[in-house]
Amino acid sequence: MAARPERLVSLDVFRGMTVAGMLLVNNPGSWSAIYPPLEHAAWHGWTPTDLIFPFFLFIVGITTELSLEARRARGDDERAILRQILRRGALIFLFGFLLSGFPFFTWPPALPEASFLERVVDRVGHWRVLGVLQRIGLAYLFGALLTWRTTLKQQFGIVAVLLLGYWALMTLVPVPDTGIAGRFVLDHPDQLLSAWLDRTLLGTNHLWVGGKTWDPEGLLSTVPAIGTMMLGTFAGRWIAQRERSLPDRLAGLFAVGAMTMMLGLVWHWVFPINKSIWSSSYVLFTAGMGAVSLATCMWIIDVMQVRRWTFPFVVYGTNPMLAFLGSGLMARLISSIWTWETASGTRISAQGFVFNTIYASWLPLREASFAYAISFVALWFLILLGAWKRGFVLKV
Repeated sequence: MAARPERLVSLDVFRGMTVAGMLLVNNPGSWSAIYPPLEHAAWHGWTPTDLIFPFFLFIVGITTELSLEARRARGDDERAILRQILRRGALIFLFGFLLSGFPFFTWPPALPEASFLERVVDRVGHWRVLGVLQRIGLAYLFGALLTWRTTLKQQFGIVAVLLLGYWALMTLVPVPDTGIAGRFVLDHPDQLLSAWLDRTLLGTNHLWVGGKTWDPEGLLSTVPAIGTMMLGTFAGRWIAQRERSLPDRLAGLFAVGAMTMMLGLVWHWVFPINKSIWSSSYVLFTAGMGAVSLATCMWIIDVMQVRRWTFPFVVYGTNPMLAFLGSGLMARLISSIWTWETASGTRISAQGFVFNTIYASWLPLREASFAYAISFVALWFLILLGAWKRGFVLKV
């Protein structure tokens, strides 16, 4: 008989903490009043918020490795596994692309005299192509394909090529429209090779609205993000070695994670840690931090059996796609689309009304903004709890 699969609660908890953290930092009451740890670094450097996205990609790599090996153990053929990889990557990208375009027309008060058809056309003309889910889909797709039929030695070589090649492109190659090598303009987002490539292939109307001339989830910077996912598969392979005791596996995660963090900090001297361009140093630093954080969760939860605090994160970690898609749609509805006119003749969003009435009316602005974000996370815990009790999981 096949051995019973080892179920590590810490994996669900770590994923759930990451998803809940993503909702927390993405939904403040006011973007002008945020505690510094809940903001992204302005450019170079990092904050706790800058760990959330790479942590999620890292856990995608871990669960991909565990899932594919479980399918092989059940006897699934390689063609079925390949179809699953292609299907899942395409669906994740499609969900992100549709979320970027929602509600598929330009909403008031923009274009006040436009017809509905003109609003649809305008929205299509400004539809962002890439985004968070799109990057997850692409990193999963290419990372899974690159680890599908390759050896561990080949996979280490692939990661090295991805990170070193990206560093060389971003720092040594002259940017076509200026002729200046990237190492001289690393402080200027719109002058980098990645920004030039996004403008050239996607057009400025289809980039992140906050950047206008560059996209933090752009094409070239997705290459090292594949490396983040693949580093997660290495961790997943190590965790799956049940012939080793759990404490031994934890010791390995701690040790390798700490060394990888140090390598990232050393590389930071010549290629700064930077989430917006997903620098190679950022890949190593955040993957090492992810390994150490996961090992800490495993020690507390699966070794010491301290689990009473974990339930909310298990609920979040069981249904990450529903949490991300549903919260994204809700945030778009209440902050931009669902508005009404006040007695003074101005329009206010539903989110603005709730924030001003319930939170900012009695709390200092920053505390009110944080309280709103906590309430948003709590609301989605209740929604996910209802789905969890009914056994509903949005899978791709």
